[in-house]
Amino acid sequence: MQNPSLELQLQTLPDSPGVYQYYDKDDKLLYVGKAKNLKKRVLSYFNKVHEVGRTRVMVKKIVTIKHIVVQSESDALLLENNLIKKHQPRYNVLLRDDKTYPWICIKNEPFSRIFSTRRMIKDGSEYFGPYTNFKTIHTILDMIKELYPLRTCNYDLTERNIQNGKFKVCLEYHIGNCKGPCEGYETLTNYQDHVDQIREILKGNFKDSLRAFKKQMQQFAADMEFEKAQIVKTKIEALENYQSRSMVANPKITNVDVFSIVSDEGAAYINFLQISHGSVIRSHTLELKKKLDETDEELLQLGVVEIIGRFQLKPKEVILPFEIDLGEHIKVTVPQLGDKKQILELSVRNAKYFRMDQLKQMQIVDPERHTNRIMAQMKKDLRLPEEPRHIECFDNSNIQGTHPVSACVVFKDGKPSKKDYRHFNVKTVEGPNDFASMEEVVFRRYKRLLDENEPLPQLVIIDGGKGQLSAALKSFDTLGIRGKVAIVGIAKRLEELFYPNDPVPLYLDKKSETLKIIQQLRNEAHRFGITFHRDKRSKSALNSSIESIPGIGEKTMQTLIKQFKSVKRLKMATQDEISAVIGLSKAKKITEFYHNQKTDS
Repeated sequence: MQNPSLELQLQTLPDSPGVYQYYDKDDKLLYVGKAKNLKKRVLSYFNKVHEVGRTRVMVKKIVTIKHIVVQSESDALLLENNLIKKHQPRYNVLLRDDKTYPWICIKNEPFSRIFSTRRMIKDGSEYFGPYTNFKTIHTILDMIKELYPLRTCNYDLTERNIQNGKFKVCLEYHIGNCKGPCEGYETLTNYQDHVDQIREILKGNFKDSLRAFKKQMQQFAADMEFEKAQIVKTKIEALENYQSRSMVANPKITNVDVFSIVSDEGAAYINFLQISHGSVIRSHTLELKKKLDETDEELLQLGVVEIIGRFQLKPKEVILPFEIDLGEHIKVTVPQLGDKKQILELSVRNAKYFRMDQLKQMQIVDPERHTNRIMAQMKKDLRLPEEPRHIECFDNSNIQGTHPVSACVVFKDGKPSKKDYRHFNVKTVEGPNDFASMEEVVFRRYKRLLDENEPLPQLVIIDGGKGQLSAALKSFDTLGIRGKVAIVGIAKRLEELFYPNDPVPLYLDKKSETLKIIQQLRNEAHRFGITFHRDKRSKSALNSSIESIPGIGEKTMQTLIKQFKSVKRLKMATQDEISAVIGLSKAKKITEFYHNQKTDS
């Protein structure tokens, strides 16, 4: 144990739910956590070996432990959330989103105005939202304006003021956007009926508004007022169109909040959907930046509490991907199939899209952070002891056993390092023997790096299955670097990753960034090897073609190979082009030789 004082603090912790706080020697708050049992949770930090470096570092810094006992675990969760936001301790999850969001307000006044605002005033007005962007609000308010003629002025429309004729109708009345309640042209009862229908639309209930509009349209049609009936029909179509776009599930599913989580090494993304009458009436994704080795359960619990508090939710039922404790008054559903499962999958898709957007932005704004995140993810996905900052990939190329060559491509920090690419002419192998070729070039590559005291890669990828991997391992054993450098083989067809001494291959998610980088390495090695192989075949063909020309010596042959690189190019060259390289006399011999070949054929 670190010191007697700390040991005493640990022994005197209660077995109660609560919040614990870690402080360093300067009395600076390091971390805030919640626990069902304070003693068990805090002791776990000191009784186990932590794999994550940041957790180890934090535990070494702890000098003082303070705690607050509460009634239940849900109370501890709320208190933890408040303390994290207030103090922002160094090792706690960072809530990366602390903006104020817009609401739609139904003002508490006669002839209620309906508008967007970021300020909530407790004067009896109703607020719907918040919405994560103004685009959604503008869409809703534009639709409401199209459906209902509401006032936009800020007059105090009391009955007395209207009767005293204090106000005059404005342009909005004359162009048909308002029915003129300021001069008594519209009754308060009729106006508030419209407000009631808007309130239901904002809750996701379109049924009452559609019924009222259809009844109104039928009445106009019965009275032979077809123009007015057409106007109402247009409103019905607008409302039905908006309903169809927002409806995602069975209309019977109402007053349900959905939460899902998608995470990687650096952050977690928690999506929230609020469902009313089968429609999404609110959506938001919260990003949590990880500091320690937090589980998805811990992060989702923290995120749900944060969103409930931020949006002032009063959930009766929440849909989650797995069970977490949110207190006795909230029903938690973990759906396995049906409509609720589909809504959960929609939430997961939203979280994934948000994550991809954030990663694209990070790649542009903060490329170093983007690289660090990918390296950490590759380390985790490939079960490596360290981040693969330096990766090398080998690929063999030969056509029917001719001109066997091999290519080695190098990636540093997830990007090609073309100056470090290497070609190998296979020297000790006769015929098409991929295994022996792989053994030779891997030995030559790392024998040279060791002789020149150059750094070895953290990861070597062998393009091929178990056979090629075993061949490469023989060279590793000979050089004594097995265990010092991670090595895997990738099979072409199913993208299987093979590890030494492990008969079961690893399959990565087809959309994972780790697999994409491995595929990029493999494709780049294949391209680089094929290009070298093609050049070698062309030069070989040119060499044999020139050798058969009488009067052309080896020196002239090398000059022509260097200049024209292929038989086809040499045949197509004019006598002047060839003479510019080797002189007129020899150029005539070459052009006559190829001309006679054409004549003979």
